Amino acid sequence: MRYLAIDLGDRRTGVACGDDILRLPAPIEVIDATTREVLLSRLEKLVREYGPDALVVGLPVNMDGTEGPRAKMAREFADVCATRFAITAIMQDERLTSFAAESSLNRSGKTHGQKKKIRDALAACEVLKDFFGRRSE
Repeated sequence: MRYLAIDLGDRRTGVACGDDILRLPAPIEVIDATTREVLLSRLEKLVREYGPDALVVGLPVNMDGTEGPRAKMAREFADVCATRFAITAIMQDERLTSFAAESSLNRSGKTHGQKKKIRDALAACEVLKDFFGRRSE
């Protein structure tokens, strides 16, 4: 199966792809969207282009395991995507994925501007990597 992972942000949303065979997530892009409709429109194009079997949407769970308003927003967004794109949306705990992406970037030698352009896509990669890890357990 092929997956598109989404790391939903207020303005920037990271997108990555991967499949069950290689289990190597790859960053696709960071969508800089000022409105929800702009974001959904771009995601719709990526769904058509990559043909995923499912979306994996990062779920911002608090460190104590509870869910707050951001988690509710992510769940609602996943439901909208599932309906609009006629695809399964799977929620994946995204705790520490941004930290892992940032750690990788700090070792990359990239400038602040270069890091900013890919940080969210790398966080989406981490979401997908965690998803693959959970499935193999």
